[in-house]
Amino acid sequence: MQSARTISSPAKNDGGVRMTEAIRPFVHVLADSSDKLAGVCSALERQFTVAGERLDAEAKLSQVPFAVVVRAELRDVGTIAAIKKRAGKLAKATKRIFLVEHSSHVGISQAYALGATLVLPGALNKSKLLAALAGPAEPASAGSSDAAQPDNAVEAAATAIASMFTAVTLGEPLDVDGTKEAGRRIADRITEHGLSEWLATVRRHHEGTYQHCLLVTGVAIDFGLSLGVGRTDLERLYSAAMFHDIGKAQIPLAILDKPGRLDTDERAMIEKHPAAGYEFLKDHEKISPEILDAVRHHHEYLDGSGYPDALCGESINDIVRILTISDIFAALIEHRHYKPTMPRTEAYNILCGMTGKLEKALVTSFKEVALTR
Repeated sequence: MQSARTISSPAKNDGGVRMTEAIRPFVHVLADSSDKLAGVCSALERQFTVAGERLDAEAKLSQVPFAVVVRAELRDVGTIAAIKKRAGKLAKATKRIFLVEHSSHVGISQAYALGATLVLPGALNKSKLLAALAGPAEPASAGSSDAAQPDNAVEAAATAIASMFTAVTLGEPLDVDGTKEAGRRIADRITEHGLSEWLATVRRHHEGTYQHCLLVTGVAIDFGLSLGVGRTDLERLYSAAMFHDIGKAQIPLAILDKPGRLDTDERAMIEKHPAAGYEFLKDHEKISPEILDAVRHHHEYLDGSGYPDALCGESINDIVRILTISDIFAALIEHRHYKPTMPRTEAYNILCGMTGKLEKALVTSFKEVALTR
């Protein structure tokens, strides 16, 4: 890795005449490489007073900037930690613009979890960046393809999941209330628009672990609604679904996102995630015993063949049974770039074939959710 360095630009206008820095907005640039840092600073230096630093350098931000521009790989844990170390100063900036070169919605969600006010996906585009800095702090339109904002239930929930995974990875406090609120918004969205619309939207915009958590939460909510569960039980259900795979935050992305079948060692590591999630959440005062039970036991089967505790029969409570069916179904219908999406009819038939493992009456009740809602 190149040595850490700080970049400052002189204050010049387009005619090359030096201006006083006091009348030019101050923009601070953060990047994970010297090339990225230089590229952003070069794009801004004619119109702004610019200072920048590599994220692997000691934080040097001594004054509150008008805006912060971050250009970095947000799938890297070290990068995320470096940005969070600067969170106090960054939060005071009027604009916090993240440049996400991989237009993955996972990266976009992570950017908002780190405090972005706007995300510009794709390669560095000088005109778009300058327009974003010149425009209002809260853009009126958040739906364009050029700028992404968490203005709906899908992105709000994905951002909550990104925040949750970051908290686990860095050993930081967990925003339980924010995660539950995201679950409530999913419930409202599904109540209004139905499950099929939710599944299609999630699969269109998300992949991997985030997609799975969003699908499971949506399926579990709709299953609960179809069963007529009360408001309190529905809240337990969507909270359990949002938190159920939190233990996967401790599993390498190379294993989580591996295309194809896992080997024996990789499978063993994946199977540690329910217990890992339980250990992370068990001492949190806002996590109820029912949610903890669901996080730890959503891979248990009635015949005792599941993990991590080989529970069976009456040892598995109703919320866990509902969540397990929702989890399996969501995993089967996920969109993966390396395989076709399984039709919902085929996925439901697989559930029906899991005799002895899943509660037969619940699988029968799930048919309408699986096939028609």
